Amino acid sequence: MTRPALLERLDALTLRAGPRRTLHIAHRGGAALAPENTLTAFEAAVAVHRTDMLELDVRPTADGVLVVCHDETLARCTESADRVDALDFAAIARLDAGYRFTPDDGTTYPFRGTGVRIPRLDDVLTAFPDVLLNVELKVDPEGTGRALAAVEPLVATLRSRGALDRVCLGSEDDGVGAALHAAAPGACHFFPAGALTALVLSLKSGAPPAVDPRFHVLDMPFVWQGLRLVDPALLSACAPLGLWVNAWTVDSPEEMRYLLDIGVGGVMTDRPDLLRRALDAREVHR
Repeated sequence: MTRPALLERLDALTLRAGPRRTLHIAHRGGAALAPENTLTAFEAAVAVHRTDMLELDVRPTADGVLVVCHDETLARCTESADRVDALDFAAIARLDAGYRFTPDDGTTYPFRGTGVRIPRLDDVLTAFPDVLLNVELKVDPEGTGRALAAVEPLVATLRSRGALDRVCLGSEDDGVGAALHAAAPGACHFFPAGALTALVLSLKSGAPPAVDPRFHVLDMPFVWQGLRLVDPALLSACAPLGLWVNAWTVDSPEEMRYLLDIGVGGVMTDRPDLLRRALDAREVHR
């Protein structure tokens, strides 16, 4: 199978003279610094923290508009407790996406009332026409129906903006991940949960690797239930298979430095400021 164009771009971006440079990936735009999954967060990640890739989540509204939002409800980030799929985009666009953000456990809400809104995926693609993206199509706990219905519109939106070659695409659900691959077989896709678990277990046990050729990127937790999953042995096993590894969600400078030391492909963080500092310090000493 042909290697996705995005992986060639990642190689060109990170394989400079000397050791591979790890990707700076702003998780939800940097959710600890600004309201997550908003243009405000994405703009700071790109302009201030010089992120290489924005990580974001999409889900459909009641009228089928793909918005950038992680949860199935709006309660954690806005003044509304409604489900995303219960409102049309016009209603969602009026909500305050900075309403709940607080950097100090509720003492202040610096973005409340400042005009931060939930963006459409198309808004992000337009605002950042050259930035690499990691896009997850979210699945609700009660089933995959709405996510599966959103697969074709999602791929059509990416294709219309000429963005398929700069996006790593996927879903936690294996069925939705398979549908995304079927709709965009030439794009870069990350492993869904079942295929990722099978692959990592096989690599950790020394069994023949359970590689699914549809997927090329492991977006995976650095630590899971107290166990460190991303380590030199895993990276060494993935390299000859042509697989890329991104570790999430890493906000500790010590853990960042460890991952940079072992040469992980990318680090996803809610603290893009700290990751930028760690990467810049590494560049100075190269």
